[in-house]
Amino acid sequence: MTVAAPPVRSRAALTGGLRLLRERTRLSPTAVDALLVAVVSVPTCVFIRDDLSDHPWFLALQAGLLVPLVWRRRAPLAVFAAVAAAAFAQWLADVQLAADVALLIALYTVAAYCDRRRTLLAAAVLEAGIVLNSLSWAPEGRVVGDIVSLTAMAVAAAVIGTNVRTRRAHLASVEDRAVRLERERDQRARLAVADERARIAREMHDIVSHNLSVMVALADGAVFAQFRSPDTTTAAMRQISGTGRQALTDMRRFLGVLRAEEPDALRHPMPGIAQLESLADQVRAAGLPTRLDQTGDPTPVSAAAQLTVYRLVQEALTNALKHTPVGTRAEVRVRCSAEAVAVEVTDDGADAGRTAQAGGSPSGHGIPGMRERAAAYGATLEAGPLPHGGGWRVSARLGLGTAGDGTA
Repeated sequence: MTVAAPPVRSRAALTGGLRLLRERTRLSPTAVDALLVAVVSVPTCVFIRDDLSDHPWFLALQAGLLVPLVWRRRAPLAVFAAVAAAAFAQWLADVQLAADVALLIALYTVAAYCDRRRTLLAAAVLEAGIVLNSLSWAPEGRVVGDIVSLTAMAVAAAVIGTNVRTRRAHLASVEDRAVRLERERDQRARLAVADERARIAREMHDIVSHNLSVMVALADGAVFAQFRSPDTTTAAMRQISGTGRQALTDMRRFLGVLRAEEPDALRHPMPGIAQLESLADQVRAAGLPTRLDQTGDPTPVSAAAQLTVYRLVQEALTNALKHTPVGTRAEVRVRCSAEAVAVEVTDDGADAGRTAQAGGSPSGHGIPGMRERAAAYGATLEAGPLPHGGGWRVSARLGLGTAGDGTA
């Protein structure tokens, strides 16, 4: 007849119940030591049961040797001293008791819970007791043998206790290291989240700010020309519509980076140096005549570095569009090589509203955000007024071998 195995749930419930029972019935260290004293007391009392009627004070010596072991973990050295004092009183009374095994237990406890210096001190005291015991009670001709055998027992107790202390310290070190590693991992995760949030803020600012600035400029132009030049108004409204669609496309590109399942991530890759011409066309349509001068082959430049170049140019042109008067002209120069990409954007407009921004705190927007992007490639972004004749200049040189992670 075969007996079916208990269901998995029943087995798991039984295991959990046993674990809970063990936790609830687990004794404290003091209770465990008290139980140890009771267990050791039973066989040692057997050796003195015939002498108790004539010498009842033997029981006091027995208690003096064993009872302090109840608190051996709380005060190892004090308990050893108490047990050693009881053993010395026993030697003075010329009484041999089997409860002397308490000295080995006390020495083990000192070695397990105290440092090496205290362990050597306790071992020296016990060794002195061993010599006195052997000289007083060892049979003739066996003094040296008794000293050697008892010393070996004391050394074994001390070595076992030292090993336990070493193992406990190693486990504590491992646990502390695990806690520190977990704390460092959580800190790195928080820093990574903060970096990602800053990157998202920069991308959102560049996408939204640029396209809205272009749309506002075009809308203002359409309002101004709606009666004088209906064709110009129509062209401006179409450009506004195209800019809005471009903004939606840029948002889908960005969402494609954040979400792998976004289909537009494959159809619309992130913009790069090749898209600077269309960016210049968009800014020209918004009312800022822009000239693009590009030299060198951008093929060796990574996609992340090209995106950084595009965003730097986009932000610089957006600032020029927002802060310069009508009639301002801008020029974009990009120099590509295998080692670096140099970017420079200049305009001949006034610098009102941009000087304070250039020295502002790094908040992840505008020129501070451009500095963060350039810093990812070991570059220092320079933004400020031109030395002669007014105007504004933004420049940076991105080292292609210095990007830490390839993200900007």
